[in-house]
Amino acid sequence: MTASRFAPMPAPPYYAVIFSNQRAAADPAGYAQAADRMVELAAEQPGFLGAESTRDADGFGITVSYWQDETSIRAWKSNAEHRIAQETGRERWYEHFITRVAKVERAYALK
Repeated sequence: MTASRFAPMPAPPYYAVIFSNQRAAADPAGYAQAADRMVELAAEQPGFLGAESTRDADGFGITVSYWQDETSIRAWKSNAEHRIAQETGRERWYEHFITRVAKVERAYALK
């Protein structure tokens, strides 16, 4: 997945969708291309603010996407192309995953 190290953020409040996952295979077919496409597609959605992602050598990854509001998150969850990627993830790419949605009330940074 291609994402900048730190997503630029507005002043809180905003929302974070935290997707923690364990891939089923080291480099599943089509995964990297789909992950890149999901970032591109998310960036086209109203309310998308940015994303940050990391993955370790054992396939455990965390992607945090940031959204203006819960309406934007629901629209993203129901996006047709995103739904296909979700189903493919369940069937082929992930051994396990957890999605959490949190409201960001405060944010701090070292500049």
